[in-house]
Amino acid sequence: MENKPMNQGLRAAKAAKQDEFYTQYVDIQKEIEAYLEFDEDTFRNKVVYCNCDDPFESNFFKYFAANFNKLGLKKLITTSYDGSPIAGAQLSFLEYNDDEGERQKPTAISIEIEEVKDINGDGSTGIEDVQLFLEKNPHTHTHLREGGDFRSQECIDLLEEADIVVTNPPFSLFKEFFAQLVKFKKKFLIIANKNAITYLEIFPFIKGNSVWTGVTAFSGGMWFIADYMGKYEKTIDGVKLINVPTIWLTNLDHGRRHQNLPLMTMVDNLRYSKHKELKGKEGYSRYDNFDALEVPFTDAIPSDCDDIMGVPISFLDKYNPDQFEIVGNSDDGSMMRDLGVRPLGKEFIKAYRARGGTGHYSPGMRMLGLLEPQVRVIFKRLLIRHRSTGPEGDRR
Repeated sequence: MENKPMNQGLRAAKAAKQDEFYTQYVDIQKEIEAYLEFDEDTFRNKVVYCNCDDPFESNFFKYFAANFNKLGLKKLITTSYDGSPIAGAQLSFLEYNDDEGERQKPTAISIEIEEVKDINGDGSTGIEDVQLFLEKNPHTHTHLREGGDFRSQECIDLLEEADIVVTNPPFSLFKEFFAQLVKFKKKFLIIANKNAITYLEIFPFIKGNSVWTGVTAFSGGMWFIADYMGKYEKTIDGVKLINVPTIWLTNLDHGRRHQNLPLMTMVDNLRYSKHKELKGKEGYSRYDNFDALEVPFTDAIPSDCDDIMGVPISFLDKYNPDQFEIVGNSDDGSMMRDLGVRPLGKEFIKAYRARGGTGHYSPGMRMLGLLEPQVRVIFKRLLIRHRSTGPEGDRR
């Protein structure tokens, strides 16, 4: 089959990277319902496509199917891929069992739902009604001949029909997955590794305010179902969970990104900061090779700085595009050059080594460097500045 190598690559990537983490229902519900609070019609009359989700297992499928009428969906489409490791483990549909009740090897399928009715007669609609509907209407199941890879033509045809893509794609194929969404100009709400923020293929969209982070906070990562893996970190109600440093990325609007970050002046930050690295200092540090302010904590961004500031990537958790402008990403050497960041010099690297620095840095790199309180190279910074001030001197 023509697409066999592609599908094998998908499965190999998942096996090697162990990056198929199964999202908890409560995390999906919490994130999506925050968008409904901002705009209750976010999903109304929309075709939602979950294109990395076994319909019999995924909590994305369960959430959208159970809330189909509440959200006002026009249609729900989900697709799986060949050999999904825990497909069908929770919803025991007949398709996955042989005559003796043994679970069969799952194969790639798609399911399309255009309505959810009260089939079990309990006076409401939910996942039980969806299960009964699918069992009684096998024509809603379509086997995917090309293996269910999101890059296959079968899945692309479904993608073109969709209005919004909501899923947890494999991290090792995230750049390809994101590029596909951009190519087909789709709205989306997807889970990503935190490092994806600074990928050269992703960051320009964040800088250009066409993609942003979701509602769920950066801190602590997210807990994913790990029953199919050989390791886990905790168990809740018998479910094994593992913590992964992840975020939501989206181009759907939500209320948090329009809230201003509370700020204090430089003097007040240094006087009242809860961070011992700042409290009591005489001033903020500036980079040795770039005229900008180092701000090591998002809650320490000063209100009275008109210069460019380097902030942690967790700043995006509080980013309001009306309050700040993102001008650069320290992981992008070309962007740093265009902003005027000078390469680290031999004397800087020599001083860094002399104080015990062991990082793989060398003269000529356009990394951000500090001399005080000790010589060091700064890891991953977003470069930002306040939006311009209005005619009364107040920032917009």
